[in-house]
Amino acid sequence: MISFGIRNQRLLKEALTHRSYINENRLKDSKDNEELEFLGDAVLGLVISDYLYRRYPQYSCGELSKLKGIVVSEPILTKRAKILGVGKYLLLGKGEERAGGRSRSSILSDALEAIIGALYLDRGLGAARHFILKEFGEEINFLVKEKYLQDYKGLLQEIIQDRFKRKPSYKVIGQRGPQHKKIFTVEARLGKRTIGKGKGKSKKEAEQRAAQKALKSVNKLIG
Repeated sequence: MISFGIRNQRLLKEALTHRSYINENRLKDSKDNEELEFLGDAVLGLVISDYLYRRYPQYSCGELSKLKGIVVSEPILTKRAKILGVGKYLLLGKGEERAGGRSRSSILSDALEAIIGALYLDRGLGAARHFILKEFGEEINFLVKEKYLQDYKGLLQEIIQDRFKRKPSYKVIGQRGPQHKKIFTVEARLGKRTIGKGKGKSKKEAEQRAAQKALKSVNKLIG
């Protein structure tokens, strides 16, 4: 089995153990990866924040926050987990296995964070930082190069399609100001439910703002 740099086999197994495996096999003395995921999420956030702060001093706090939010988002985590082949090493319950758990975004992203948490406990922050920057450095460079900082709509669509098997929609609900200086108000919707609202000098800008707000409400809805 691949180690992801983790020497402690107990921690490695825990990082790859989904709660469905524990519940189905009634393993009272074993742990799933939720606690390691919690820790890994914090370590990932710290390392990425530190890297962005040092690497891009020309960016404002808001720009750094946007970039960090995209880098540590579920779609990016899932992408890196798939590249690492995390899915084939997961310990899943049979029901979750049949339901396609090895390729499910939420399970893969959580497992990658758990791996980071396990690596941190096993070998310290330096090893965790090396792993994180090795895996996410390419993503950061791509996002900066392609000016992907503002693509909240793309992120929202990926999350909603994965979780709800549908696409979000956008509707202009208001506009004000003279023709050359209009301000548009747009709602992002999941079915008939409004999940975010934003304003902008163009419909596209307003949609991005609405998607940004929607990401927060969707994360609460599915979290």
